[in-house]
Amino acid sequence: MKNTEPTPVSVPHEGTTRRDFLARTGQVAAVSALAGVSLPLVHAAEDNTIRLALIGCGGRGTGAAANALEAPGGPTKLVAMADLFEDRVSRSYQSLREKYGERADAPADRRFVGFESYRKAIDCLRPGDVALCTTHAAFRPRHVEYAIEKGVHVFMEKTFAPDPGGIKRILRAGEAAEKKGLKIGAGVMCRHSTARQALIQQIRDGAMGDIQLIRAYRMDSGYRMGRLNPQPSELLAQIRIPYQFFWTSSGIFIELMIHQIDECCWIKDGWPVSAHGVGGRGPDSTDCAQNFDTYSIEYTFADGTKALVTGRYIPKCHNDFATFVHGTKCAAQFSGDIHAPTVQRYKDQRIERANIAWRPERETVDPWQAEWNVLLDAIRNNKPHNEAKRAAYSNLAAIMGRAAVHSGQIITWEEALASDFMFCPDVDRLNESSPAPVTADANGRYPAPVPGVWREI
Repeated sequence: MKNTEPTPVSVPHEGTTRRDFLARTGQVAAVSALAGVSLPLVHAAEDNTIRLALIGCGGRGTGAAANALEAPGGPTKLVAMADLFEDRVSRSYQSLREKYGERADAPADRRFVGFESYRKAIDCLRPGDVALCTTHAAFRPRHVEYAIEKGVHVFMEKTFAPDPGGIKRILRAGEAAEKKGLKIGAGVMCRHSTARQALIQQIRDGAMGDIQLIRAYRMDSGYRMGRLNPQPSELLAQIRIPYQFFWTSSGIFIELMIHQIDECCWIKDGWPVSAHGVGGRGPDSTDCAQNFDTYSIEYTFADGTKALVTGRYIPKCHNDFATFVHGTKCAAQFSGDIHAPTVQRYKDQRIERANIAWRPERETVDPWQAEWNVLLDAIRNNKPHNEAKRAAYSNLAAIMGRAAVHSGQIITWEEALASDFMFCPDVDRLNESSPAPVTADANGRYPAPVPGVWREI
């Protein structure tokens, strides 16, 4: 299934996912947190209600909170919310309250705004409750660290950090959670797709032979930004439209392609040993953001297998959104438009409807809901569940691919693992009065990568 071409916009959007639909139709979520203890209970409290604190009240956070409130197995309640922007908190709360009534129980004194609001929300939770860390990637490590310090479980949305230094913090937080018996769910939801799981099992059983090539595409009309109005704060203006800046969110390529890069690593059951690639901007581009219009990356895995990952964001071009796998016996489609479970194995290498040899059973629960069902079941029944390392490594694979394109160099897994690079080393100290980490030139354009000069590993 192909994308219909979206209307070009001057600010980026998150893609049309179920969570975005929830946000647009008013299903929003809230979060709370409380001073924690060193070890969690099997579930939150005597009444078996797991309480939720939502940190980051945009579309993804709202959708995640809705999934948490919809999950079976026992009662959940939203008790606190936090965001940098009051309007986002208000819209999110109103929408969730309309849909879930008293289960969205975050009155004004438990709705917090500002850079320290995450602490106040998490401090509303009890041992065994869940902090939903769904802000932009720059702030994810500190929020996850604080939740683990306080002894509560974590759901963290993608992306998990914008740079290798942040990824190392996520890895350390995951290790700390493991020692405390805390659960961490991560928003790379395709791992919870039953259709994809069925094809993975066929791959492991040899139905496709040896995997030789993976192809992943996300190509649409683009996310170019006009001149930014820095009022009332340059810092807050950048955070309002984070996908245009590497320090806030990782940039548009990783925001969009982390899922499919994760799929490539899942198919190979490993991490790439190297990446190189090319990219750039169209000659007509007046984009003031930091992103390229095109990213094309060749990942190499330990056995020599290649994964080709292509992102292209230019209007009036061919659009595509899919992942394909080629083995020595046949090819398969692993993923479809807007992460649809378009999963099918072909008789040979021809990607044609008439050539389909197998399809999995239809999914009964979408992956966004399934990841929450699994996380809450693990909390209630004290099952092992910690997706931090896997999620962080998939994010690091995406970072090394982005770095290869931006620098014009071959980047190895060892280099990415060893790097401590951060776009904003003092991110934890940012406040409403802080200067922005990047500034525009006289024409309103922010620094974009120059291959051969730029470094981010």
